[in-house]
Amino acid sequence: MSDTKFTFDVIIVGSGAAGLGLALSMPSHLKIAILSKLSMHESSTYYAQGGISAVLDELDSTDSHKRDTIKAGAGLCHEDIVELVVSKGKASIDWLMEHKVQFSFDDNEHSDNKLHLTREGGHSHRRVVHADDSTGRAVQTALCDQVVGRANIKLFEHHNVIDLVCNTDRHTTKKSIAGCYVLDTKKDTIFSMRAPCVALATGGASKVYLYTSNPDVSTGDGIAMAWRAGCRVANMEFMQFHPTCLFHPQAKSFLLSEAIRGEGGLLLLPDGSRFMPNFDKRAELAPRDIVARAIDHEMKRLGVSSVFLDISHRTAKFTKSHFPMLYERCLAFGFDMTKDPLPVVPAAHYTCGGVMTDKQGLTDIDGLYAIGETAFTGLHGANRMASNSILECLVFAKQASEAITTFLEQSPKLSTIRPWDDSKVINSDEAIVVSHNWAELRQFMWDYVGIVRSTKRLQRAKNRISLLSKEIEDYYVNFHVTSDFLELRNLVQAAELIVDSALLRKESRGLHYTLDFPLLDDERFKKDTILTP
Repeated sequence: MSDTKFTFDVIIVGSGAAGLGLALSMPSHLKIAILSKLSMHESSTYYAQGGISAVLDELDSTDSHKRDTIKAGAGLCHEDIVELVVSKGKASIDWLMEHKVQFSFDDNEHSDNKLHLTREGGHSHRRVVHADDSTGRAVQTALCDQVVGRANIKLFEHHNVIDLVCNTDRHTTKKSIAGCYVLDTKKDTIFSMRAPCVALATGGASKVYLYTSNPDVSTGDGIAMAWRAGCRVANMEFMQFHPTCLFHPQAKSFLLSEAIRGEGGLLLLPDGSRFMPNFDKRAELAPRDIVARAIDHEMKRLGVSSVFLDISHRTAKFTKSHFPMLYERCLAFGFDMTKDPLPVVPAAHYTCGGVMTDKQGLTDIDGLYAIGETAFTGLHGANRMASNSILECLVFAKQASEAITTFLEQSPKLSTIRPWDDSKVINSDEAIVVSHNWAELRQFMWDYVGIVRSTKRLQRAKNRISLLSKEIEDYYVNFHVTSDFLELRNLVQAAELIVDSALLRKESRGLHYTLDFPLLDDERFKKDTILTP
């Protein structure tokens, strides 16, 4: 295939809110490629239920939103980044509405056609804009429709990026992006794509854990590729566990929105008693790290397989109107949430660390950007506050679009990329090796690097990761790559970054809780954990 056919101004890897937001914010004269591992709809954005935080109520303020975010982040949020993001909340909602996202409006006859605002954990005000209980689906669907109508955007569905390609300046040793190698998973062919700008918007790495709310695509691809290319990575020890996934053998990764607790839902033990007031004065509305750790503690203390989330004290009309999708899905699993408490367990949910970027989303490599969950911007600190994630995606999509546009106006030189050479590899009949290693990784990461950790557990995980890494390298050299293998390779790399980061932080802060160092240590550790390749 000729290089000309696959030459673009910008290659965007990922098709969630960050990637689509970037594509739609770029000037229409630029030639843009969007690569999606599966269909363009399949992203973490699509499954986001809760909403998007923005200050829209006259009784609220951006200062309050900023304070709440910093408090939830346990002292590690970058205040300038928090200020940047929360100040653009209203503009981001306006932009989404301009792009045909249908949000829920207040049904109060005195509301004057205002957007309905709900409240989630960590927020001191109602400031979460939503589309019923399927906000992510509304955002994803609307932005996908907009992208399809843009003549300058070419979509590559079922294309998995293998690795980034960079050039290194002989005099300065500074790297610049040249493009990437891509696996067409439908045709099982590999080719190169060139561009002076590449944006990683691949989401997080929560599939590294056995139980997760994330879709199967969340395998840390952008983080792992950027690390292999030479980018610094920060704060990977802070993996957020959502407190309330439905506990049912057929309910794969089914999340019960935090908005249920925001609207009065209570967490109960099997005997029907509440327990969150014993852990935090905010009770069910405490930040996610506190709630998840409390649930984990109670499950282990009592030896039970779940706790319960109960909103049956609200009227059936209220519950069905506010949570229509959740009501129907729970009913399909045999639970009527208007009458019964729902069994819930914590599950890996959000990656608070990632590829280090500046305020424009630029990484350590010229022309390489990272936005959304893939990136470490400094917004979340040691724990992400609910509903700040899609907002972050949109704000940094806009920031990156402006920086990329300015960069491209300087007419950066395109680099040639050597064709992919797999002439010496053979097809593998050892698919069982990949699936077995995937299962082993997710099990020991759950056991040793989960909600509660210890140095001994982390060392055990590190030893296992070292063995898996060697097997993967041997496989990569000798066999034709598959999409499953590429995801395993990236997950193992992400796992190594998580464990190495966790071993460096000898305190408990936010989402990182270790039995060996249970106290906060501001004197030594009120700083980011930065790893350098």
